[in-house]
Amino acid sequence: MVADLHTLSKDELIGLVREQQQVIEQLNRRLAELEAEVARLKKDSSNSSKPPSSDIVKPPPSGRGKGRHKIGGQPGHARHQRTPFTPDQIDRAWEYTLDHCPRCGGALQNADAAAHRGRVVQQIELIATPVRIEEHRALTSWCVHCRRHHTAPLPPSVRKAGLVGPRLTALVAYLKGRCHASYATIRTYLRDVLGVELSTGQLVRVVHRAGAALDEPYDQLRAALPEQARLNVDETGHKERGKALWTWCFRAELYTLFKIDPSRGSEVLVDVLGREFAGVIGADYFSAYRKYMGDFNVAVQFCLAHLIRDVKFLTTLSDRVTCNYGRRLLEQLRKLFAVIHRRHTMTPERFDRKLQRARRDILAVARRPPPRREARNIAQRFRKHGDAYFRFMTTPGVEPTNNLAEQAIRFVVIDRKVTQGTRGEAGRRWSERIWTTIATCVQQGRSVFDFIEYALHAHFAGRPVPSLMASAS
Repeated sequence: MVADLHTLSKDELIGLVREQQQVIEQLNRRLAELEAEVARLKKDSSNSSKPPSSDIVKPPPSGRGKGRHKIGGQPGHARHQRTPFTPDQIDRAWEYTLDHCPRCGGALQNADAAAHRGRVVQQIELIATPVRIEEHRALTSWCVHCRRHHTAPLPPSVRKAGLVGPRLTALVAYLKGRCHASYATIRTYLRDVLGVELSTGQLVRVVHRAGAALDEPYDQLRAALPEQARLNVDETGHKERGKALWTWCFRAELYTLFKIDPSRGSEVLVDVLGREFAGVIGADYFSAYRKYMGDFNVAVQFCLAHLIRDVKFLTTLSDRVTCNYGRRLLEQLRKLFAVIHRRHTMTPERFDRKLQRARRDILAVARRPPPRREARNIAQRFRKHGDAYFRFMTTPGVEPTNNLAEQAIRFVVIDRKVTQGTRGEAGRRWSERIWTTIATCVQQGRSVFDFIEYALHAHFAGRPVPSLMASAS
């Protein structure tokens, strides 16, 4: 090759160099494409917005078996025991005595109760027949004046409930919504445990009656959403007969509401919250929230946890300059959260100064990105929406992350995976109402089953259904 180069003319050498430059440019483009593909494949729930379920293969934990706690109670920890039932909760009690001394066979007398309580075991048992069968008879009478038969009307609660009473309807709804049970599982449970035979079609009708009883409290919560001072919002997708649907989660201070919609766009926010929402929305950096924010001047707190995952992704890239940029920015974000976690050790004035300093340090690093696209995108976020990442500093009660909505929507994701989602309008309507009821009752420390039962009793009797906002008063 060297000898050949010596024999080439100047023009031939220039042409050869240009050919090599083209090859090098092609190889560099291909290398960049491969690096981008490798970076994309490295994305998981720790360095992107992908859900944990997408982490199909996870590395085994390091140091397995070393330094792990033994199973059971730990030394120095207080023993946890359930609180015994009170005397008024006990339905029946048995007392056992000895006829003679088990050691020598001698006679026995009662011991001092204070000194020798003996042993007490409280036992919970399922009664043999936990259901009762009732028959409501509307009798027919003959009128001697108008010469016609007249049948007495059934009570509205009996007529509306039909075959299954309100408490058993509440149990079916609870098993379906709270326990992720399929209709086949519920049918088997009722047959084998309660001795009740119900068809799948009957169970579907029972569940739909329960959903109808929850319409009123659901509509009340939805109507109150635009008046909330703070909302955390998130969305998750699922398929229904091959069609993409989105479950939106709106978490307020005192309740949580779910809405299923075919759209993931900002029009859902307009439909639910209106064009004049005056509160603060906590959300991730998805485009729907940015559009709603820009179109209607809505205050938003973008999730810093999502931002940290995106910054972590920069540290996985092969480009050393971009990787170092990501590490510097990640370090400043960690310092910000270190200040937040030490809030209880500072005066309000010192805490505010520390927050403002951490904010300035983050912006100083973020605004000087390397030329790589991923880094420039992060810097552009701060240029366009820097204030929305730090709104929690100036608005009391606003969280720096969107964890509240993500935690609330996790139950929906689990239910969707277990039950394979919805199959039609009736299923979507039921899911919205039961998910809202479950999340709100858990949020307020109320019994989900009790609320469903109260709602059914009121719905069947034609009375106003209890409110899911009752604890706010």
